[in-house]
Amino acid sequence: MSFDLPRNIILPVDAVDVRLDPGPHPFERDNAQAIAENWDREIAANPALFDGTVVLLSALRYRDNSLVGRCHAVRYSTFMLWRGNRQVVGAEHAYAHAMLVAGDNALVAIRMASHTVNAGRVYFAAGSFEPTDFRDGLVDVDFNMIREVLEETGLDLAGAARGRRYYTLSTASGTVIFRRYRETAPADEIAQRISAFVATETEPEIEGPVIIRDSDNLPDGLMPHMKPLIEWHFAGKG
Repeated sequence: MSFDLPRNIILPVDAVDVRLDPGPHPFERDNAQAIAENWDREIAANPALFDGTVVLLSALRYRDNSLVGRCHAVRYSTFMLWRGNRQVVGAEHAYAHAMLVAGDNALVAIRMASHTVNAGRVYFAAGSFEPTDFRDGLVDVDFNMIREVLEETGLDLAGAARGRRYYTLSTASGTVIFRRYRETAPADEIAQRISAFVATETEPEIEGPVIIRDSDNLPDGLMPHMKPLIEWHFAGKG
């Protein structure tokens, strides 16, 4: 199967069938020394990093409005080596975004804290898939979205209205799976709630909320994959 999906275009997704393979990812298995050496450099530059567990794809395809793939649990240090050379054959990254839409149709994103890998970058609250996001070996995308938003912002989206389907955008840097989550409160109120939560955290993952009201006034530090998602939203797509 490997990787077979259109790139640089937003596509509708009605089903995500990505399975967690219990075996080792070939990239981690074959690059143990390089992973260890790179991790030494990473933690020397940022001692706050933690070598936890995330997942890395070994296959993904798009067929009939579905994403079908296979991934493996890897150490974060493995992901960081891959991150520095995304052209590695046989390994890619997928992640999910809850596109938070306020009652006034503005989007509410976040800016990452200074101690994180993506310090200062702006995107929707999110994190890599982890083994806890899988049910009987199948990824639960919405569980990941809700978990990450809660952890980073304090907002519980479990009861929020959801778009009827997912969408995906695949680029050379990875594949994002996203879905609108709608809150009834205006963006300023949501941002205040996020800021209040951040103020209570000892070591918050985010610096704070970022409100995006249109596609012509984009914030500094915006991750490249975010621009087409923002334009898609304000064009009334989906």
